[in-house]
Amino acid sequence: MRFHIRGKEREYALSKGRETIEKHAYDFIAKRLAPAYPVNDGRQTPMKGHPVFIAQHATGCCCRGCLEKWHRIPKGRELTEGEQTYLVDEVIMKWIKREME
Repeated sequence: MRFHIRGKEREYALSKGRETIEKHAYDFIAKRLAPAYPVNDGRQTPMKGHPVFIAQHATGCCCRGCLEKWHRIPKGRELTEGEQTYLVDEVIMKWIKREME
């Protein structure tokens, strides 16, 4: 499956701008992925509704299982600040930037 930012999510990204989308990405990662045992792990990231959600699925940052599989970040412990920064700055926002060009 290929993921792309289209329609409402694309309009949202364009209207809000990069800084706001990045702020949302940090918030989503901190609340939905950073805990050692996130609520509803494996189902906590919707497939649509926000450009960051699409980017998370496209880049393997949607749940702790995918983080372990694709980024070698183990389950069962909190994400470090450095890991959260890597996921947002180096993975999610770079993917969004490429999608929006």
